[in-house]
Amino acid sequence: MGKHFLKLPKMGESVIEATLTKWLKEVGDPIEVDDVIVEIATDKVDSDVPSEVSGILIEKKFSENDVVQIGEVMAVIQTDGDTPDVESAAPAFEEVVEKEMAIEFEPVAVEESQDTPPVEVPTYALQDPSPEFEKNPEPFPASSNANEFYSPLVKSIARAEQISAAELKQIKGTGKNSRITKKDILSFLEQRKEVVLKPQAPRPVAYQKPEARRKAEDQIIEMSRMAKLTASHMINSKQTSAHVQSFIEADLTNLWDWREKVKNDFYEREGEKLTFTPLLITALIKALKDFPLLNSSV
Repeated sequence: MGKHFLKLPKMGESVIEATLTKWLKEVGDPIEVDDVIVEIATDKVDSDVPSEVSGILIEKKFSENDVVQIGEVMAVIQTDGDTPDVESAAPAFEEVVEKEMAIEFEPVAVEESQDTPPVEVPTYALQDPSPEFEKNPEPFPASSNANEFYSPLVKSIARAEQISAAELKQIKGTGKNSRITKKDILSFLEQRKEVVLKPQAPRPVAYQKPEARRKAEDQIIEMSRMAKLTASHMINSKQTSAHVQSFIEADLTNLWDWREKVKNDFYEREGEKLTFTPLLITALIKALKDFPLLNSSV
């Protein structure tokens, strides 16, 4: 006996999830090769997921209308043969990385020659000047590693510029036995100045969606799959596409005449001028009562 894990297959580079719309098999049903187990839907296409093996469906991981990520297990099928456990048969990703990273490289000493052409100084991962130097006036601890030998000139420049031992270790020396030369440390200082002087771009403020105020008489309607897709695409359109204003003419002659007729009496009674704003708001309130879906929020 073995187990086969039916996963949501990859359906394109831009598709990362799908909605499980319908189960075509129930737990305990026999399964044959190429039998359709479940129907799924994305924002681009509706599709079927067939079985690659024969056996018996023993577990369903999701319910209908659940959202499933690409690669997630949707169902477990018990097979008659010795099918290996798919999830446990493959080696763990961490183990593969550890094996690939367990490669040691021996440093190669390069002899300095007068005929050696100039070496291009590499770019370093720079840090801002650290107060570590002030705490440790001798940032060059003794080391038996030849690559960490610093000449008196290099030490003098490092002390004057407050370069810490950690920063010195980042500098790739171009001298004999990969030792740091004056040219190396001066190049490092130039690059550090560029990092310090470069203005930092302001960080974007994360948008916080305001919560809609709910009242006891409000009616909550579960959105259909099509409504969710429509809302998602409308938000994406708002964020990525240019929008313009649209104007529609309306005949407000009667409203204008009525305001001209009552505005003086209104001012004498209320002490405020009668503008068109409260009149338009009143019309908007009546329209929203007649068409409440326009006042809904997602």
